[in-house]
Amino acid sequence: MVVSTEEYYGLIDTAEFYIRSKLPSEFTKPKALIICGSGLGGISTLLHDYVELPFNTIPGFKSSTVPGHEGKLLVGLIGSNRVPVICMVGRLHFYEGYSFDETTFPIRVSKQLGVEIVVVTNAAGGINPDFLPGDLMIIYDHINFPGVSGYHPLRGPNLEKFGPRFQPLSDAYDLDLRKLFFQQAKKLNIKRKIHEGTYFYASGPTFESRAEAKSIRILGGDAVGMSTVPEVIVARHSGLKVLALSLITNSVVIEPPASSFDENPKPLDEGIASHAEVLETGNAASLDVQKIIEATVNQF
Repeated sequence: MVVSTEEYYGLIDTAEFYIRSKLPSEFTKPKALIICGSGLGGISTLLHDYVELPFNTIPGFKSSTVPGHEGKLLVGLIGSNRVPVICMVGRLHFYEGYSFDETTFPIRVSKQLGVEIVVVTNAAGGINPDFLPGDLMIIYDHINFPGVSGYHPLRGPNLEKFGPRFQPLSDAYDLDLRKLFFQQAKKLNIKRKIHEGTYFYASGPTFESRAEAKSIRILGGDAVGMSTVPEVIVARHSGLKVLALSLITNSVVIEPPASSFDENPKPLDEGIASHAEVLETGNAASLDVQKIIEATVNQF
């Protein structure tokens, strides 16, 4: 932790007070926090009667530096049932140079504001050969690779105010919320393919090498990305329910690279990933994602 436990509690309290001070007096406590991943910022257009707060105006919040992540907080209503929510348009990443305490800070603040559910979205590379660009994957488990090697969001003094020292994660992704998502997608007659799978968290910012991608598949990863898991862990530590969604934006290259001895080698850049591709696929799928998210949150 970059500051003491008491100082961190103080930062959370200050951010909570600031956000509350900007909300209309009639605004009830938010039911959910929605985190928009790369190319999925359009989810924010679902909100109405909202208050907009740039990250850099909120005490304790850091600024997002990644293209496609606007870096602002919207607090408003969603759906015909006017469910009060907080929407993070863009997120913070470990690879930007921020600590896990800083990247997950909005989760703790949201908990104190009254949030009960976190809906996390992200753009991810498809490791499972059946997962194609434009498909959706509901996360039902994860592999926290940085956490296995020592970079864990709960490392350091435990924040007893929020949760236990040893947090179980076998139930990290709420079954009822996953069922609700599929039910709403079916009601809306969404034709886009929706899978369930395991998300592999790599810290980034580089996309995976071929050997790394093959290792991820062997370990059981269906999709790989550079976010989400730290937020999920802290959300569960805070007693919040989690629904997490990956948009598959590209198929990760797993085949071994061309050998120097091949007479007709494949180009090394074949299937190469890019952030532009991530944003393009996100934009193409965003309308379907928005419809399902709105319908799902409207049932909260």
